Amino acid sequence: MTMSDSPGKVTLAVVQPRASQSKQSNVERAVARIDEAAAAGAHIICLSELFHGLYPCQSEDHRQFDEAEPIPGPTSNALAEAARRCQVVVIGSLFERRDAGLYHNTAVVYDADGRIAGRYRKMHIPDDPLYYEKFYFTPGDTGFCSFPTRYGRLGVCVCWDQWFPEAARLTAMTGAQILFYPTAIGWLPDEKDEYGAAQHSAWETMMRSHAIANGVFVAAANRTGREGGLEFWGASFVSDPNGNVLARASHDHEETLLVECDLSRIDVVRTHWPFLRDRRIDAYGDLTKRYLRD
Repeated sequence: MTMSDSPGKVTLAVVQPRASQSKQSNVERAVARIDEAAAAGAHIICLSELFHGLYPCQSEDHRQFDEAEPIPGPTSNALAEAARRCQVVVIGSLFERRDAGLYHNTAVVYDADGRIAGRYRKMHIPDDPLYYEKFYFTPGDTGFCSFPTRYGRLGVCVCWDQWFPEAARLTAMTGAQILFYPTAIGWLPDEKDEYGAAQHSAWETMMRSHAIANGVFVAAANRTGREGGLEFWGASFVSDPNGNVLARASHDHEETLLVECDLSRIDVVRTHWPFLRDRRIDAYGDLTKRYLRD
């Protein structure tokens, strides 16, 4: 496949890591996983959310801002060089220092020549127990977008974005063939026994529904392992446009999923399940309101 929007078969690599306290080690291991995936035939490689460190938002700590970098910067440059060297597309989520006092959770897409194909700044910012992201991240201003690459047109949203059908729809409407979700989601251990199975099921079901509603492939790259008060649940996966899970990682081991996706299936699915055709765009104006019962 040589043209960015042409249908064809591409192999995705979804990297599920276990992070350590050493940023250098995390980045080096990510680059090694890119090398390994490329050698195994991957065309597009997606890393998990904020892969370069322990998840920083479990408390409101001003010292964590020291981990942020500009883009380009050392970590993003390492991804760019890996993409160029291996001739693959790389998606990495980074703690971006845009300017003094202005920080984002930003996913960068590097094309197979190492150049930036595009960047997406996380739009939905959570504020929940152990996920105090509003303290750190300014909501994104890129809008929902997709980027042409050597191996297809890719849309990227980040973690909390995955719960919002509007985000998936708008990204798909820009022509995305695959939606990627770099993720850092897990259980609060004292809730796991009672709610854990339902929480994980809801997470996966939501993204599979995005695949079905929009007729696209979906890939979620989560992390695994215990960090502070969170047990990240892994279970990274890839879904086809019918919502079938093509591959799923374990809950508790580092893994790289390699999944072949036939992009020509998108047109087949959309012509059999013509949800985009039958949308009543003339009737959806109220979606821009906060609530209607008022």
